Amino acid sequence: MAGGEADTGGPAAAGAAGEVAPRLLSWYDRHARALPWRVPPGGGAADPYRVWLSEIMLQQTTVAAVKGYFDRFTRLWPTVQALAAADEAQVMAEWAGLGYYARARNLIACARLVAAAGGFPDTRADLVALPGIGAYTSAAIAAIAFGRAETVVDGNVERVVARLFAVQTPLPAARRDLTALASTLTPDARPGDFAQAMMDLGATICTPRNPACALCPLMDLCAARAAGLAADLPRRAPKAARPVRTGTVWVALDDAGVLVETRPARGLLGGTLAFPSTGWDGSDQSPPQDGDWDVAGEVRHVLTHFEARLTVLRAPLGNPSRGEVAARAGFDATALPGLMRKAWALVR
Repeated sequence: MAGGEADTGGPAAAGAAGEVAPRLLSWYDRHARALPWRVPPGGGAADPYRVWLSEIMLQQTTVAAVKGYFDRFTRLWPTVQALAAADEAQVMAEWAGLGYYARARNLIACARLVAAAGGFPDTRADLVALPGIGAYTSAAIAAIAFGRAETVVDGNVERVVARLFAVQTPLPAARRDLTALASTLTPDARPGDFAQAMMDLGATICTPRNPACALCPLMDLCAARAAGLAADLPRRAPKAARPVRTGTVWVALDDAGVLVETRPARGLLGGTLAFPSTGWDGSDQSPPQDGDWDVAGEVRHVLTHFEARLTVLRAPLGNPSRGEVAARAGFDATALPGLMRKAWALVR
């Protein structure tokens, strides 16, 4: 129950919480996932830059989706100083397709502040003051990169804790209670490894569906398993229907060039290369050039808080009133955000 005591029970709630960290760390030493940004157990100190970069990329995104981006970014910009000196347009282009473009803008801003300061701060309080770093990310960097005993709670950890303590209050109302319970488990020793172990447990064993309880190192401590509720937790409040926004995308092109523009730094798909558009983002734009436009089709794309359904119009390149003409021969559609790549697929 949000704002009060959590609706919990069972072995973990009854006093076995102190056994969680030793068991989980022992399991992690044998079964830690090999990830490109991670130092394996016993492998020494983690690089704060790689921890920070991976955590920013992983926000609202899967490990599988991030691996290629992380490898490419760290090849191009192996240090925070290199990223701070990078061309902003190139960073945005390399980010294209990863989504949530405010993250990329904050990434650049944060890198520049950190480089100017001579490195990352090592406390959660100082980290959370940097652009793009919130409560979760600051705790993760402080624990993993600097060994601070901070409680790191992502979706995987929420699920593990909800089951371990049999928390039946639905999410998102249970979030504060789950964080408080998770804090009772965080050890002073190896807090970074413990945070990653909790994430790994949720990702590989304590999965959303069909959890592999028989393989779990915390099996006999889990209140949800004892009550036969593991697969039912965490509970979730019904989601509201996702609203739909409509609009138009104009794609003007010929054999020599294609009309594009850089979107405003703030707002939806901010700072990205895109085709002129209107409506879906709250704007009320006119076509970028006079003349007749043919309907190429419709694209649909789910963004954070709504679904965009856009009519794609095509015309030969004329005398545009805004934007810039990119050479058709070297046009790289991978630099476009996903919504605009769908529009390009209809007309190319």
